[in-house]
Amino acid sequence: MQVSNFLDKMTGGLLVVLAALVVVTEWGSGAWPDMALPWLIIPLIALLTVRVGPGRYVFVIVAVGLTLALAVTNPDWISITNKGLQTAAFIAAFFSALATLRSAAASSPSISRSGRFLAQQPPGMRYIALTVGGQMFALLLNYGAIALLGSLATASANEEPDAEIRRHRTRRMLLAIQRAFTSTLPWSPLSFAVAISLALIPGAQWVDVVIPGVVTSVLMAGTGWALDSIFKPRLSRARPAPVPPEGTWTLMLPLVALLAILVSSLVILHFMTDVRTVGLVLLIVPVIAVIWTVMQAWGATDDPGFWRRVGDYAFVELPGFRGEILLLMMAGYIGTVGAPLLLPLLLGLGVDLSLVPTPVVLVALVWIIPLAGQIGMNPILVVTLIAPLVPSAESLGVEPTAVVVAITAGWALSGVTSPFTATTLFIGSFGKVSASHVGLKWNGSYALITACILSIWVLVFANL
Repeated sequence: MQVSNFLDKMTGGLLVVLAALVVVTEWGSGAWPDMALPWLIIPLIALLTVRVGPGRYVFVIVAVGLTLALAVTNPDWISITNKGLQTAAFIAAFFSALATLRSAAASSPSISRSGRFLAQQPPGMRYIALTVGGQMFALLLNYGAIALLGSLATASANEEPDAEIRRHRTRRMLLAIQRAFTSTLPWSPLSFAVAISLALIPGAQWVDVVIPGVVTSVLMAGTGWALDSIFKPRLSRARPAPVPPEGTWTLMLPLVALLAILVSSLVILHFMTDVRTVGLVLLIVPVIAVIWTVMQAWGATDDPGFWRRVGDYAFVELPGFRGEILLLMMAGYIGTVGAPLLLPLLLGLGVDLSLVPTPVVLVALVWIIPLAGQIGMNPILVVTLIAPLVPSAESLGVEPTAVVVAITAGWALSGVTSPFTATTLFIGSFGKVSASHVGLKWNGSYALITACILSIWVLVFANL
């Protein structure tokens, strides 16, 4: 037990220091943090690897193998490897920053009350309420939104005595929550889809991506709502009168206010500084989380105290995500290192992506990412692997934003279909079905229809 606690403290300390250095790098305070990051990321990977199962550390083995192959075949392997380590460091820092907000929200009574209110909505309002409300929760809690709303939704459904109604209600509520979460990925500045895509596509900025990303989000959420309304299940007996939810829509006001503060801070600082949006997120989100935590502790007699909560976050909560952090870091590293190895293979096979028509390239991005998810490839891995291979936006004759819109659309579709993503695994566990069942049976038709709609949207936007 003492060894585990020591390793957790070492892991948490490295993650906090790493996040601070990445913030310093993003805000342009000298080149020394870039030089220090690899010396921190390697021991962090080692600490994480010894504490996870085979399903996670196999990615480390693959990463080491690719690095050795790169060293043998590419004379520039050191700089490529260093870039891969910096990508892994950024992903770890981004995850750590987002987790601060999730930690603050977990202890907020207003968050629990508003989530319970959404889950108790009557049938005619439930799907759209969970979709809109779920998007707001997703912005603050990331994957924690699925965990919170999923538990509240299943608890609400289990109060229904009729087994048939309970089964249908559980499935529809869980799908609304999952699709709400994934529909935020194309535009949210807090999503890995946006953060990674902006980092990989030169010239792309969040202020340019947010509006077309919102359109993608509306198309995804609207398609889900339309399919749920059109193909609502037919019951073998009359539906009982719904029970009114506890509270009113005013319960959502604190959530709306928090999101307004977050988005307005990003927009204002974007125009006041030259810092990238992801760099702003890395600083703004922890600051908001700290202020929120202090406000919760103010006057509360049963609160453990601010510094105790900071210590618990750094040395207990963060190390508890070791499996997720290692997977995301290795996905980014493998994609970064694997792309230079893949390009010569494609050229050797006579495949020249610069000759592929632009519409085919853009639509392919929408489809390849979710298809790769079916064979266990994380979206971060897929995007970091294929984005360097895609011809530049200038050579494609489109704006960089168009490429990002295509990538984020495919990323969002992967979130509802891949049996290996956290979203489908969470939803499957709450619905007591397999992740494959969620991705292919519950979401199969939705994904196909939405992919066709988004393919058209990507082409329309590219030609605007």
